[in-house]
Parts: sequence; structure tokens; C-alpha cells
Amino acid sequence: MQKNPYEKYKNHAINTATKEELTLMLFDGAVKFCNQALAAIENKDHVKTNEAILRVQNIVREFQITLDRTHDISGQLDQIYDYLHRRLVTANIKKDVEILIEVRDHLRSLRDTWKEAMKLAKQDPDKKPLDNKASM
Repeated sequence: MQKNPYEKYKNHAINTATKEELTLMLFDGAVKFCNQALAAIENKDHVKTNEAILRVQNIVREFQITLDRTHDISGQLDQIYDYLHRRLVTANIKKDVEILIEVRDHLRSLRDTWKEAMKLAKQDPDKKPLDNKASM
């Protein structure tokens, strides 16, 4: 079966991405799924809301389990990811828009920080963003 051109492009982008770029893609995906969950809540589609929030939860857990624990900041990031995960569970149970907006805003902030770290690493190749298995 022939995949559509977008799927081919997306798969190629993922397969050729650096760890840092994959992390950025995950942040973008988490924000996108938060937005999908918000739209689904507005449409009173509880199934789609649940699916979208679960996708965000999975990304947050991936960030958490792939932290490089050799860096001091990893403990703080672990706490942030744990907090976000707990908030997502609550948002899913209550279908709470405010909580989802809060989580989305935190994820955007983390994404923007990660993007800035990537830029700085390109300027000075000896300094890399927190290197870990797959994410911040």
C-alpha cells in the first residue's frame, strides 16, 4: 500500500532527526494534542478528549523516563513532568479546560526553552542541550 507524501515526509523526518530534534517534535506533539483535547471538550466528545489527553500523558511520561539522571536539573524536570502528568489525569477525569490550558502553557514554555538550548548548542558545539536517551 502506497503511503501519502505527507506520511513519507513525516517518517523520513523522524528517522533522520537528532535526539534534540526528536525531543522538539515530542514537545510540538504534546502541545498539538492538548489543543485537540481542548477542541474535543468544547465539542463534548469525551472519547476524543480522552484519546488526546492520553497521548499527552504518554509524551510526558516518555520525557520523564528518558531523563539523564546524571544532570542536576533532571530532578527538577522529573518533578515538573510528574506534576504535569498528575494535572493531565485530573483534566481528563474532570474534562477541565483550565487545567489543560495550564499544562499546554507549561509544555510550550518547556518547548521554547528546549528550542533556545538547541540554538545555543549550534552556536557553541561544545555545549549541548541536556543529553539523554530521547528527551529533556
